[in-house]
Amino acid sequence: MKIRQLFGRAFVRGAIQDDTLITVGDEAIIDVSQTTDVPQAAERTRCLIAPGFIDVHVHGGDGADFMDASEETNARILRFHAKHGTTALCATTLSGSVADIQKAVKAIARSQWGADAEIVGIHLEGPFINRRRAGAQDASSIRPADIHELSALLALAPRMHWMMTVAPELDGARALIEHFRDRVLFSIGHTAADYSEAAAALEWGARHFTHLFNAMTGMHHREPGVAGAAFVSDATAELIADGIHVHPVMLRIAATAMPHRIALVTDAMRACGLTDGEYKLYGYDVRVSDGAARLADGTLAGSVLTMGDAVKNMVELADVPIEMVLPLASEVPARVIGVADKKGRIARNEDADFVLLTDKLEIDRVIVRGVDA
Repeated sequence: MKIRQLFGRAFVRGAIQDDTLITVGDEAIIDVSQTTDVPQAAERTRCLIAPGFIDVHVHGGDGADFMDASEETNARILRFHAKHGTTALCATTLSGSVADIQKAVKAIARSQWGADAEIVGIHLEGPFINRRRAGAQDASSIRPADIHELSALLALAPRMHWMMTVAPELDGARALIEHFRDRVLFSIGHTAADYSEAAAALEWGARHFTHLFNAMTGMHHREPGVAGAAFVSDATAELIADGIHVHPVMLRIAATAMPHRIALVTDAMRACGLTDGEYKLYGYDVRVSDGAARLADGTLAGSVLTMGDAVKNMVELADVPIEMVLPLASEVPARVIGVADKKGRIARNEDADFVLLTDKLEIDRVIVRGVDA
C-alpha cells in the first residue's frame, strides 16, 4: 500500500482543526489525527485542507458538454472541473430527443476518470419539465412524463446513481415518481407548480429541488410557491452561487434557513473556463459576457461557475462563514446523490478527495482519490 500524509489545518467534523495529520493509503483515508508529532515525510501545507467538492448539477466546461455524447469530450469536462475543486459530480443532460439523451447516457456510462473528477451519478434535467419554465432548455424536446422512456435510460447505466428533474404538474409525473422513487432521486424543478402541487410531489417521493429560486414559482406571502415548499420541507435543494442566478442576500437566507439541506451546484455549461463569446447549448446559441451565459432574449443559460468559485462567493458575497459553506459543497451533495458512505468528509475510510484552499479561498491544489489532479 502506498502511504501519503498531509499535515496542516483541516476541516474535520464540522470545524477547522489545527495540527491535523491525514494519512492516505492508496485511494482512501486510513487515519485522521491531531498531533504535533509530524512524520518527516508528511506534506506540510499552510492551506486549509477541505473535503473534495461534489457537484450534482453540471453540464460541461472547457468547451465540452455531456450532451456531446463523447467519451473524449467528457474527459475534458472531468479534467477541467477537477482542477477547480470538483472531485466528484453528476453528469447532467438536457431536454433532447430520445436518441440524443440515450447517446449521452451511453457515453457517460463508458467514461473513465483516472485522477480527474469521478462521475458518481447521472442527472437528467428534463425532458419531463414545464415549457413555461423551460429556461434555456429546448422547448421542442419537452414532453409528458414517460415511465418506459426513463426505464430504458436506467438500463443503459444500471450501476449509476440517478437524479431526475421533473415538473410535478405534468401529465404522468405522479406515476413516474411513485414507480421509480426507490431507484431515482426526483428533483422538483423547471416547474410552474404552486405550493400545494410541490408539497404533493414530496408526498409521492420527490426529495430534492433543482436550482432553488430559478425556473420555479417563487415565494409570496399569500402563495409560498415551489420555493416555499423547499424551505418548509425536509428535502434538499441546489443553489447556484454565482451572484447572478440568485442575489447574495437570498443565498445567505437559504444557507441560514437550510444549513444541512443546501447543495451548492454550478449548472456549468461548455463555456465554463473559456473567454466571453458565442457558444452552443444543445440547439441554442448562447452569449457569454461578464460572467453570465444568456440566450438572445436575456434568459440565463446555465453558468460559467466552478465549485471553487461557488464556495468563495458564498463567503465573500453572501457573507456565510466558511465552516457553514464547506459542507454545502461536500457533505450535503454526497448525501443527496447517495455517496455519503465514501465521500464528502475528511474521515477514516472516506475517499482521499481534498481541496487545498489559500487564505484568500483560492484553490492551491486538488487531490482526487489520493492523487494530485
